[in-house]
Amino acid sequence: MDLSHLGVPVGPMVRVHGGFANRMWRLDTDQGSFAVKELNLVDRRRTYPVDDVLRFERAAFSAGIPMPEPISAGDGMLVHRWVEGEKVPEEPVPPAYAFEVGDILARLHALDVEWSGPSTEDPAARDWPELAAQAAATGQPWADELASHVATLLAIAEYVDTCERPGPVVLTHRDIQPWNLLARDGRPVVLDWELSGLVDLSGELGSTALSLAKGPGFDHIEPTIFRALLDGYVAAGGTLPPAGAGWFVYMVGGWLGHTRSNVLRCLAGVEASTGPDLALSHETVRNGLRGLPDLFGRLPELEALLR
Repeated sequence: MDLSHLGVPVGPMVRVHGGFANRMWRLDTDQGSFAVKELNLVDRRRTYPVDDVLRFERAAFSAGIPMPEPISAGDGMLVHRWVEGEKVPEEPVPPAYAFEVGDILARLHALDVEWSGPSTEDPAARDWPELAAQAAATGQPWADELASHVATLLAIAEYVDTCERPGPVVLTHRDIQPWNLLARDGRPVVLDWELSGLVDLSGELGSTALSLAKGPGFDHIEPTIFRALLDGYVAAGGTLPPAGAGWFVYMVGGWLGHTRSNVLRCLAGVEASTGPDLALSHETVRNGLRGLPDLFGRLPELEALLR
């Protein structure tokens, strides 16, 4: 991608590590600092709706959503103006922070933006027995763990495909998690918009509220933080959908698909030219194989957060 429109570089682009799906660099020029993200298009099942995402981002930025300014997109690259802020740790955020994220979601969902990208999710993959066999045959370090969870992973896939979503479907960010947020003066800044698209409202609210209300696992969940996000959503004019298991199906399905895509990267056994490094893919697979069964088993107690 031609980056000449960003100005004259004052140094080489510097790799910024830590992304779970894509690769990013910082570029400093005489016109400022920019985040240049190389999208991992290898693992996508569908064509990336670059024009739709850029249009949505520009509308959100114009509406005052706290986020990096979108600059350009194309040829597998996204460019945003660099923003400074503190990383958000994976632990319960302050109530005021969660409340403001709820406000941001309501404002996003109220935007009137044209969207021509995909409107439905693909069915959950059911090839876990075959993947477990390949993992054993290739000596993957997590092969035994995968084999022990095949039945649970198939049950999770069934849940994802059959769980009722109460609606409505909204155009939104779809991935507001601690690793996609910064804190600037104690207030949220929303990063990484490339997964933007249509999703059931309850799925995004449940995923976002839960991620901001818990620690690394599911043993420490703060109900007051969960509710603070929902309170912020309602205070900004949003309407909550009916309670039910559909609030968490998007989170479960997304994690299931992300784990599977990294299993495939590990089975290939080579460093791909885009996306996470192989070592990070192995870590992601281990986290998924340990965390997904735990999350799935806790769904009844998570639904209690909605009462």
